[in-house]
Amino acid sequence: MSGFDIAGWGKALPERVITSAELADRFGVDEDWVVSRCGIRERRAVDPGQTTASLAAEAGRAALDKAGLTGADIAHLIVATATPEQPSPATSAFVHHELGIGGGAMDINSECAGFVYGLVTAMGFLRMDRRPILLIGSDTHTLTANPADRDLSILVGDGAAAVVLVPGPEDSVLAWNLGADGSCADALKVPAGGSRMPTTAETVAQGLHYAQIKGNEIYLNAVRYTVRTVRETLESAKVSPTEVDHVVPHQANLRIINSVFQHTGLRPEALVTNLERYGNTASASIPLALTEALEAGRIRPGELVLFAGFGAGMTWGSVLMRWGGAA
Repeated sequence: MSGFDIAGWGKALPERVITSAELADRFGVDEDWVVSRCGIRERRAVDPGQTTASLAAEAGRAALDKAGLTGADIAHLIVATATPEQPSPATSAFVHHELGIGGGAMDINSECAGFVYGLVTAMGFLRMDRRPILLIGSDTHTLTANPADRDLSILVGDGAAAVVLVPGPEDSVLAWNLGADGSCADALKVPAGGSRMPTTAETVAQGLHYAQIKGNEIYLNAVRYTVRTVRETLESAKVSPTEVDHVVPHQANLRIINSVFQHTGLRPEALVTNLERYGNTASASIPLALTEALEAGRIRPGELVLFAGFGAGMTWGSVLMRWGGAA
């Protein structure tokens, strides 16, 4: 795989804020109970007219501007999402048109691990074509969560974030790891709307187009597989957990993140998180946290940055890179 540098970054967030206090009132619990369960105090939700593609295009445009590029300069557009604009065509087609992308376009649906899968896919493209790649994570899971489902409603938020990838030194990427376990596919799913269960009046009436979650199963597998991918990537790179300067994990649940850190020996002060303000933004969560860390000037050239994510399926992945190329 080719190394890469990140030349531009950007984000898009809906203005509407849903606080944990609001959700606590809705479900008849205390706000402190909600926060203690997930570490989230507020999350964003799209307004009518805002979509996965519109957020993706806004974030992508910001990343292009930061990189000093236009859509015509991009060899390939990758949109990671599990909440597509519509069943067909791909969400990337709408974003491609909006941004005037010069090259190809594709979607990746690895759920919340989609951004990491996109990074590894982009590395493969860069080996064949050295032109810039635009990678966007965008999801609107507030639209797939049943309003009556407390467990999912307190977690999910909407948003998008994007990065522009350009060729970097071969040793800018120290190691990566991807994996999946399809036997866990039933733990988090949207049953209806596909070929297995086409949408009918009956499936809509039964709420089968909403996401369904088995919380304990997701929690246990999320910790197990994230710990596995982090360990395998660090071992492959011959890097100690204490040597990692910044860890940008999927922002799913603070209890999961803390457990992963405890089991891997990663330093708590290396954590990059914005979970408290945005909730679980799925494919957008890692690039959104990265963008805010970069806006704050937190990450400096030569530092080691670890991306690690997991998602329904189950899917998981991690990438360890040296920021700005070799030190």
